[in-house]
Amino acid sequence: MEILAILIPVSLFLGGIGLAAFFWAMRTRQFDDPEGDAHRILTKDWDDRPKP
Repeated sequence: MEILAILIPVSLFLGGIGLAAFFWAMRTRQFDDPEGDAHRILTKDWDDRPKP
């Protein structure tokens, strides 16, 4: 039972890191255009000069 005193705070800390990473990704617009990527991989057009 003493291990729970270590595991519970560690799991809460790791969950907080994951939540902070999610909010960081939302704030920096990482999920701005999910539909564009989905349609872009299905097209047969070749892009000789992709955007950097």
